[in-house]
Amino acid sequence: MFPDVICPVDGQALIPHGGAKLLCTQGHEWVTEAGIPRMLRDRRNYADAFGLQWNTSRKTQLDSYCGTNISLRRARRCIGPEAWAFLQDHPGSEVLEAGCGAGRFTEILLATGARLTSVDLSSAVEANQENFPQDDRHRVVQADVLRLPFAPHQYDMVFCLGVIQHTPNPDQTIAMLFDQVRPGGWLVIDHYTHELSRYTKTVPLVRQVLRRLPPETGMKWTERLVDFFFPLHRAVRHSRIGHALMSRVSPIVTYFHCHDLTDELHRQWALLDTHDALTDRYKHKRTKGQIRQRLEHLGGTEIWCEYGGNGVEARCRC
Repeated sequence: MFPDVICPVDGQALIPHGGAKLLCTQGHEWVTEAGIPRMLRDRRNYADAFGLQWNTSRKTQLDSYCGTNISLRRARRCIGPEAWAFLQDHPGSEVLEAGCGAGRFTEILLATGARLTSVDLSSAVEANQENFPQDDRHRVVQADVLRLPFAPHQYDMVFCLGVIQHTPNPDQTIAMLFDQVRPGGWLVIDHYTHELSRYTKTVPLVRQVLRRLPPETGMKWTERLVDFFFPLHRAVRHSRIGHALMSRVSPIVTYFHCHDLTDELHRQWALLDTHDALTDRYKHKRTKGQIRQRLEHLGGTEIWCEYGGNGVEARCRC
């Protein structure tokens, strides 16, 4: 059985009421919609742009869709050999995936044999469920990572990539995730870091405009930017100098320099990650030292913390 879903306000047990409703003993009411418990007071929130992008690009970053192992390699690197072996050797281990999006890592975690709880603040939970339907090894819950509807210390692993930097308070987010891990289990995270090159690009300026727009309007402008700049990126794909210069002028994200994809997949990834980069409400940065210090402060042991991927990648025993 999965760990129980509890009231995120007071931690009380929930009782089904009237089919789609869940009530706690203090009278807090929640609903289940499309088979997904919606443990939020307000379904409109700072992650709305993420929900739109993942429902629009539901399959774009799935390894099975792209015919690659991009997500597998990233997940295994962050999880590390010991924790990865544990998942392989202990089918049915309880794993919490915080910030699941459409499921690029859901696919990887389910393949280990784990029993997976996938959580997201946004409507991406619907894309995730469509990609990976709920069953006796996978459930989907819409909830805030800062107010998770689970009792502490329920999971063998808490896995959270590409999320913490986008929350209002990264330090609090890390603490909440740490609190969900069973003693001896693993916390696996990453976080954006400071990059000097970012301040020589047009991305910060364009983001200041697009992140203030309604998600649908922001998506339309992202599409226009990709339509204009993507052919220019493709034209200089084999030139290191050309790529470097284009990345300074263009606000779109491309992966010609690091991923072996078809042109169509390159465009899909460019649209998805450009929207991600230009419309997020929060974009916090942390150094490797700051992440390590936070994990040490929480009581983490066997800490691994390195620069890589999207910034800093880290894991620890709890």
